[in-house]
Amino acid sequence: MSESGTKDAPARKNDPNKMAARVAFDPTVPSEKPQDYYDTIKQRFAEERDVRLKYRPEGLSQYTSELEGDLAKYEVDPYAEEQTEREPISDHVECLFIGGGFSALLTAARLRERGVESIRIVERGSDVGGTWYWNRYPGAACDVSAYDYLPLLDELGYVPNSFFAKGPEIYAHCQAIAKKYDLYDLAVFQTTVTATHWDEKEKIWRLETDRGDKLTARFVIVANGTLAKPKLSRIKGMETFEGHSFHSSRFDYDYCGGDLSNLKDKVVGVIGTGASAVQIIPRVGKAAKALHVFQRTPSAIDIRDDIPTDPDWASSLKPGWQVERLKRHVLRTKADPEKRREIEKLPREERIKRYENQNIEHQMRIHARVDSIVEDKATAEALKPWYMHRCKRPCYDDEYLPAFNRPNVHLVDTKGQGVTEINKRGVVFEGKEYPVDVLIYATGFEVQVTGIYNDIRGENNLELNEKYSEGMRTVFGVHSAGYPNMFIMGGYQASFQFNVTFMLQTQGFHIAECIKFTRENGHTTIDAKPETEQWWVDEVIKFRGTTDRNKECTPGYYNFEGQENRRQDGNYNGGMYQYAEHLQTAKDKLPEYFKFD
Repeated sequence: MSESGTKDAPARKNDPNKMAARVAFDPTVPSEKPQDYYDTIKQRFAEERDVRLKYRPEGLSQYTSELEGDLAKYEVDPYAEEQTEREPISDHVECLFIGGGFSALLTAARLRERGVESIRIVERGSDVGGTWYWNRYPGAACDVSAYDYLPLLDELGYVPNSFFAKGPEIYAHCQAIAKKYDLYDLAVFQTTVTATHWDEKEKIWRLETDRGDKLTARFVIVANGTLAKPKLSRIKGMETFEGHSFHSSRFDYDYCGGDLSNLKDKVVGVIGTGASAVQIIPRVGKAAKALHVFQRTPSAIDIRDDIPTDPDWASSLKPGWQVERLKRHVLRTKADPEKRREIEKLPREERIKRYENQNIEHQMRIHARVDSIVEDKATAEALKPWYMHRCKRPCYDDEYLPAFNRPNVHLVDTKGQGVTEINKRGVVFEGKEYPVDVLIYATGFEVQVTGIYNDIRGENNLELNEKYSEGMRTVFGVHSAGYPNMFIMGGYQASFQFNVTFMLQTQGFHIAECIKFTRENGHTTIDAKPETEQWWVDEVIKFRGTTDRNKECTPGYYNFEGQENRRQDGNYNGGMYQYAEHLQTAKDKLPEYFKFD
């Protein structure tokens, strides 16, 4: 039976108005199985978590994104034909974006709509696109509905090609946004901002770059993104490997061939089984002589079942269709009052137990899907996720699990340890050597940090990461007191959304309104009030502290690789609807939240 039509999960109908299958649990529905059944599985979840914490107690420090010396090659841009030579720039703009991904593009578009003409993007890649500039590995695609994920569809008069957008389509859409809103005019590429300092006397930001630029700006929007810096596991001996190697976000098509045909006589190793690896492995597995997949923790793989866009549906769309769709699909998270009252009647412990039981039922369905697809029983067992749903990012793919039925694809399950050593010939685990010609590090991006990668100094010359040394302090994840006219975009202390572009659009509207208000009311600066900042920090802690979810989850970037006590540094978990309401309330009462000079 095909993956999209397994008996436990029938295929979706060809209905673009549906969202991709996502899970919603209802605690008012009691469990049918005895509680002992769920308790036994939950105990297994805890045991698997503890194994991983035992092997990697160092948390986030098991990774590095400081790619210098022997590791510098993993950050080189393979997509730029050559570095464009230019003279250093010394000028002033009104709004400067550090980064050129969706954060910058969406906010800049809203600033253009509000009459801001002087906008500069400084981007270390050779074009706009951010994550979608860097992620060009084979099979790269988004696992959120394209009709919801791709922003500004109305504005650009564009309807995606299929329910899920592929990487090239998303990258092209980023370029189209930049062209429509004239964002290429002042853009500076192949350039990294190295210092961003507040000039208290002149009330401007002074920036320096690795190209010798001396830039000034009235407003700075830090838009590096949360998926910007590739990270590597700290593995003993990785610098000694004599074969070819690269990071998945710097996919080397010169070596592999545009169609991967150069791999036909190569033995390939992929380290990692997260979202990028799930898409890479089926393609490399088809092309390579042999493929070894090194797994620490399996991903939960659900049905993808992509469908092309129905042309009749596309032609029927009326202006404003995407906004209305997002209201239905993203902001629907506000509970029906009657349902909310029904839920709140349940004792807290019972409510949590029912949520957990339904979560376990979902994960067991994922297990059944693995059994229905993967032929080798030992491999199938190793591919089953033993943790609660969304402890790690769920993946939606129809080709990953069948890839392990190929005779040339071999799973090396490290049982929570991770790869322990690399030598000049390949990977070593538990004394066994796996010689490979090429290693692909599918180890992801640096996520649970501030997202700030240059020397940012605000009032009193205080460096921003120093301010954050005892925990992040922001308003809405966007403003930080003592850093006037600076806005920070991303998910930290903001609402987490699988559809991250909706969250970024929400932040972009807010930033554009803040800048508009500052300009139109004759103010020089906008800054967070310290009391507003403390209120928001308390809100973040409150909503991250209602359950033991982070503590009980298997290590991953959602819980800082097991450092669950860092509640202040994570996302605002009050829900997207409530987060959007907070921003709307602030828009109508900006002087109550911020101070203006």
